[in-house]
Amino acid sequence: MASSPHTLRALLLFNGGLILFACMDVTNKFLVASFEVPLIAACRFGGHLLLMLAFVAPRRGVEMIRTQRTGLVWVRALCLCGASGMAVLAFERMPVAETSAIVFLSPILMALAAGPLLGESIGWKGWGAAFLGFVGVLLIVRPGGGLDSLGVIFALGCAGMATTYNLMSRLLASTESTLALLFYAGLAGTIVFGAMLPWFWMERAPSAVEALLLASLAVYGGLGHFLLTAAFREAPASLLGPASYMQLLWVALFGWLVFGDFPDAVSLIGMVIIGASGVLVTLKSRRPRAELSP
Repeated sequence: MASSPHTLRALLLFNGGLILFACMDVTNKFLVASFEVPLIAACRFGGHLLLMLAFVAPRRGVEMIRTQRTGLVWVRALCLCGASGMAVLAFERMPVAETSAIVFLSPILMALAAGPLLGESIGWKGWGAAFLGFVGVLLIVRPGGGLDSLGVIFALGCAGMATTYNLMSRLLASTESTLALLFYAGLAGTIVFGAMLPWFWMERAPSAVEALLLASLAVYGGLGHFLLTAAFREAPASLLGPASYMQLLWVALFGWLVFGDFPDAVSLIGMVIIGASGVLVTLKSRRPRAELSP
């Protein structure tokens, strides 16, 4: 499997999506120094929605809006709104690498929650790997580590909201199309953060570069999800899941190149532990059937 052309193509697509998500994280970190969080999020989700209306709706509009469990679809979309907002708030207060490492507790939390909620047991080895993941977080947020306490809370809140979002994605994958899930996520984010704009409108017009960066958020998010979805058509989630921790590497690299931030030795150890434990949990909890990416 690992040497097949389909698998290689899937890994390349998947890694491309992870690079785009890392670019989105770094761009959020850059923009939050000049603009309010609701404005940044509104640009991301509003651009996402406009791209779908422009390029998807003319050909597959009915599939895009059709749902079977509409209430749960909206709950999932609102969870993504909460996770996105908390992530940007965390980026405002902490380096991108450490923030992303804490947020990457989400796959571990999802594996643990999937047992009682979805009947997917991970066994004692999976629980041990999850414990290591929390040890990794403690190394990153240790006393004296210099991280902002409120930023850590926002990052943990993002991990919790992302866990709920991913669980809802897995629950809805059997009845809802990927296009519908993407569309309602963009619609919900546009409504929620758009409604906040009168209170958080920019005090000055963005420069040409800033406007381009604000617009790029929708491209990073939309194209990133597209590449991940394409990757899951080529290879099973059990193979691609562990590769998601490559995003930590890209975030650390881009954060260093753009901001000059690089985790210290103890934080790096914590990030490696989180990544390793996440890979172990993913491998332990993998299922024989392929699963759809949210």
